[in-house]
Amino acid sequence: SFHWQNYPDVLKSMPFFNYLWNTIKISVFVCLGTLVTSGMAAYAFSRLCFPGRDMLFYIYLATLMIPRQVILIPNFLLFRRLGLLDTHWALILSGTFTAYGTFLLRQFFLTIPRELEEAAVVDGYGYFSRFVRIIIPLAKPALTTLLIITLLNIWNEYLYALVFLQSDHTRTLTLGLALLRGDFDIKWNQVMAATIFSIAPIVVVYLSAQRYFVEGIALTGIKG
Repeated sequence: SFHWQNYPDVLKSMPFFNYLWNTIKISVFVCLGTLVTSGMAAYAFSRLCFPGRDMLFYIYLATLMIPRQVILIPNFLLFRRLGLLDTHWALILSGTFTAYGTFLLRQFFLTIPRELEEAAVVDGYGYFSRFVRIIIPLAKPALTTLLIITLLNIWNEYLYALVFLQSDHTRTLTLGLALLRGDFDIKWNQVMAATIFSIAPIVVVYLSAQRYFVEGIALTGIKG
């Protein structure tokens, strides 16, 4: 039988909507920052010609072999020196720049015909205008794919949130779910109800962008 009382109990046992708002705010800033930085870097690595471009890209790509747990302590020391501990900016800045997003978008940008940009050059478009008016509209599947992957990662972020956030008003949903585990018992009914609440926005975003997500996965990596 269904016990609907578990859902009101979750809302009473912790400031759920505050945790939800914090998670949404961090996720929005991280997703937008990732799309901007990865998109501009991918355009430079795929379209611009400058000395050492390929070598720089390979070095940047090699950072994917370094786990995030390895750079946790350097990030902590850096944000402490900047005075950003116990603020959402620590999570936003640590999750905005990603080599995976650059690689994903670069592979997709390589599939876009250069003739489109050459026609734009004849019309007098510069690099930024070509990037905004030609590349971005054609790269919606890849951008949507990166958006969903980034959203899943930052929405479920626990380790960095646990280290950087100490105050109750700055906690995210993942930390809020961890609070439901007591020292001697675990309120599994409330944990399951809170989990349903937390994954509902992700499911809605994925279902609304599923077509672009599948298309982006299918097209990315056709041309190396």
